[in-house]
Amino acid sequence: MIIVLALGLMLVDARSDAAAPMRSAVAIAAMPVQWAAGLPQQLGQLGEHFSSRSTLLAENDALRQERLHLQARLQKLDGLAAENTRIRALLLSSKQLHEQVLIGEILSASMDPYRHYVTVNKGSIDGIYEGQPLIDAHGIMGQVTEVTSLTSNAILLTDPNHGVPVEFNRTGLQTVAHGAGESKGLRLPFLPSNTDVQVGDLLVSSGLGGRYPAGYPVGVVYEVRHEPGDHFLEVLARPAAHLNQGRELLLVWKDGAPSVSITVAEQLEQRRQAGFPDFAKSAQQ
Repeated sequence: MIIVLALGLMLVDARSDAAAPMRSAVAIAAMPVQWAAGLPQQLGQLGEHFSSRSTLLAENDALRQERLHLQARLQKLDGLAAENTRIRALLLSSKQLHEQVLIGEILSASMDPYRHYVTVNKGSIDGIYEGQPLIDAHGIMGQVTEVTSLTSNAILLTDPNHGVPVEFNRTGLQTVAHGAGESKGLRLPFLPSNTDVQVGDLLVSSGLGGRYPAGYPVGVVYEVRHEPGDHFLEVLARPAAHLNQGRELLLVWKDGAPSVSITVAEQLEQRRQAGFPDFAKSAQQ
């Protein structure tokens, strides 16, 4: 009976639109059933969406942390590469010098703008003495002013209380370069207004006074001014040494200065007895 009824409805629906209202009503009535039938699948897809999103967030967080870690390592490697370059330059410079030299490291620097001092990790047990010159791969940095057993203090060229006898490499004119502060570098006072001075002139140590060996670069002239009516020039020079770049330096023994007779092994043993850390073991660890 149901089959005959179904066939009759199909025949009527095929020949006319009389069954359209009934078909529409049945479709509307069946919508809740269809929605309920598809609900489990939709809930499963929603769960997978939240699960995938949580996984992606966790992966992003892990990748972000790894990126920060790699950036920190890269910065450390860049710093080590730059330090290695500076040490190579110091070693190359030391090979070109006739004087005895020792590589030191700056432990601290004065923050006072009017006092330019540094503390070096070499002291009397290393043979360091007061007045000993400090240089880097580019020129003179300053001189030692105070020595303890393990460290020493040194004044830099730019300190207003420091002066170094210099010679103009181009003309041979000799004068004294005084510290003018970090912003100005070096000042060459009391040069007559008719003095042959040019921007770019190289200043080297003259050796007068016996404090610094002769021939070391000191600075390069970057400004020459002459005020009308003034009898002297105002000459400023930029230090040749890279005072604020890197921690490494060379301590130079001049002719006639006390030499270092103590061996490296004896220096390390004295440092250990004084409570200094064993740098060789620390490096191996």
